[in-house]
Amino acid sequence: MKKILLASTVLLASFAVTAPASAETHRAECFAPAPETSTISYDAKEGPYKIAFVNGFAGNDWRIQAIQSAKAWANRADNKDKIEEFTVVSVGNDSAAQIAAIDNFIAAGYDAITFIAVNPTAFEPVIRRAQRAGTILVPFDNVLDTDKIVQVNESQLALGTLKAQSVMDELGGKASKILMVNGLPGNSTDRDRRLGMMSVFEKVDGLEIVEVVGNWDTGTSQKVVADALATHGTFDAVVSQHGSAGTINAMQAAGHPIVPMGVDGENGVRMLMSELSIPGISASQAPAMSAIALEAAVELLQGQELPQTIFLPIPQVKSADLKSGENYFPDLPKSFNTGTGYAECFAPFTPDELLAQTPDNN
Repeated sequence: MKKILLASTVLLASFAVTAPASAETHRAECFAPAPETSTISYDAKEGPYKIAFVNGFAGNDWRIQAIQSAKAWANRADNKDKIEEFTVVSVGNDSAAQIAAIDNFIAAGYDAITFIAVNPTAFEPVIRRAQRAGTILVPFDNVLDTDKIVQVNESQLALGTLKAQSVMDELGGKASKILMVNGLPGNSTDRDRRLGMMSVFEKVDGLEIVEVVGNWDTGTSQKVVADALATHGTFDAVVSQHGSAGTINAMQAAGHPIVPMGVDGENGVRMLMSELSIPGISASQAPAMSAIALEAAVELLQGQELPQTIFLPIPQVKSADLKSGENYFPDLPKSFNTGTGYAECFAPFTPDELLAQTPDNN
């Protein structure tokens, strides 16, 4: 394996890129390498560490639970000794504001920064500034179009493909009209999930695809789906990135027949799938990914070598396998996301752990 050392006398911490990654990487059961990815390591730095989580858009329940998951991770006893200071900020859907916040934390001497990128293409200059300062960046969820830093994700392409293929399997491979409820425009997550869905649907002869923008938000999805039903009538199936409870509510309000659906993993969505006997699959990006990004940041600060692109398993359940108290919880809020952690990395958070945390800046 060829190792390329990228270092400079102006860097406070050198880093190394090694290719390709393999199953022998550090804690591969947790930090599983994506196909054909490299690995990255940095010089070890003594803790405890100053770490920030710079969130962008915070206007839906997934983002709220991602913030709660990050705070829950920082509050666990086995992590407190590693952290001198942990700060969370949300800056809105503004790439310039997010970059400015990251620059502020770099200037303040933070050791690592995790973030959900507002835009996948605007971060090359801030990556260089972080490298010069010795600050480790670990984006997750909406990741960057770069191979220079470790990134934590599920395969968004695979997630979109899974939902689309599940509904087509329910339909026997034939459909005439399908509704796609997409996410927040401009994000790599939205882009890649859509590409995954289209990779399935474009192979279906004569299929009409109606696309609406739901912004990963329940209320927005309900409105745009209601408008789509009023304009286009009935659909053979629906795939929704997130905010799927709004999608289902709009269909119920319009008297739309029950059809196969590929939906997200919110508690209320699974409750509706069970109650209404909706065929299909519930699969999602777990908001607890925010905690895995923090875990990765600490491992990198301690000198461990990790895959440049980490693909976590996709939490999923078919409608036929829904079980109350096991993979959905009638006694919890409908907005609660069932993706409370990744057992391959550490014990998933309990609902009480998450609900005890605020989504506020601190």
